[in-house]
This record gives sequence, structure tokens and C-alpha cells, in this order.
Amino acid sequence: MSIASNLNTIKASLPENVTLVAVSKTKPVSDLMEAYESGQRIFGENKIQEMTDKWEEMPKDIQWHMIGHVQTNKVKFMAPFVNLIHGVDSLKLLQEINKQSLKNNRIIDCLLQIYIAEEESKFGLDENELNELLTSTEFKELKNIRILGLMGMATFTENQNQIKKEFTRLKSIFDSIQHRKDEQLQISKISMGMSGDYKLAIECGSTMVRIGSSIFGGR
Repeated sequence: MSIASNLNTIKASLPENVTLVAVSKTKPVSDLMEAYESGQRIFGENKIQEMTDKWEEMPKDIQWHMIGHVQTNKVKFMAPFVNLIHGVDSLKLLQEINKQSLKNNRIIDCLLQIYIAEEESKFGLDENELNELLTSTEFKELKNIRILGLMGMATFTENQNQIKKEFTRLKSIFDSIQHRKDEQLQISKISMGMSGDYKLAIECGSTMVRIGSSIFGGR
């Protein structure tokens, strides 16, 4: 199967309200261009340097999503162009994104990463930390970021019940903050689900799925 046909098959299976992020990390520009020629405009990368190189080389109507763990000292490299940062898990990181947004005269959209998995290796805020962050004075001072919603990664397991439980938990946290009124909050997106579990994620309320290997093949 070609990248184009993989992409078309997946897109045909997605509900209208679900955004597809094509996870293109480690893939060459030629692969991305094949997806681009098939109409894909949103690509997800997990390394800022690689994403910046691709941004420089590729058409400028592409939306670049940073889906990996972000180090504060690297934010400046993507601040001129990044469209959405998925994995924001601290006030410190938000403050740095805000600072670099200001330098670039932009407002950068972010998702807050919530820790829902039963694995130590995953990053994210718990529910209490999320509420503390959103109600803090420091957060309210950040005028060059916009929080569009939440992101989470389920445990890497074959146990569908466990994955469903974790996705459902993220959706309930999302529901609990959706009606908050703050100028930096426009809570409408919930990013969960990857190649192996995106259909279950959509059933649980996901509005954005991150799919790589099912489009581009294995790494």
C-alpha cells in the first residue's frame, strides 16, 4: 500500500470532527511530500531540529504539530512557525513558550498533557496539578499562549479495557475544564489515540488522533 492510499483509507474512516495528525518523525521529506500531495496538511514531529529542517524545506501551508516532550531551551527554534504544541506539562514550559511567542509577535496554541497511563516513563500533569496551573496568577499573566485542550497517552498494552479506562479518564478531565472562562482558554480539542488505538480513542471522545506507522509504515 502506498502512503497516499493508506492516508485515504484512514481519512475515510474518521468522523468529520476528528483531526488527523500525520506523525512524520524520522521520515524523509519525500514521504511527507507524498502525503502532502494527497491533501494532508498537518504533520507531527517529536524533535524540534528535525521539524525545523522540514519546515524550511516544505510548503508553507503546512501546520506543524510538536508532539514530543519539549525541553524549554529548544522552544525558541520552533516559536516562529509551530502551529500546536501537544505535550505541555509544566508552568515553566508555558512561560517559555509565552516568552518566545512574544518575541515572534505570535500567540502559540498548546495542549496540556495529562498523565493517564500506568507507566513511569510518560510525562504529564495530574488532575490536581492541572487545576492548580489553570487557577494560578502566573498562568493568567501569560497573554501569548492559548490552551486549546488536553492531550494524553495511554499505557502501551494489549489490554483494551485498561486503554479505554485511561481514555475515558482523560475525557472526563477534559469535560471538567471545558467550561472555564479565561482569555487563554479555548478548550475544544482532546488529542488521544495513535495507530494502534485511535478507533477506541475516537469512541471515547478524541477529536485529534496522531497516526504514523499506519500511514508511513514502520520506522
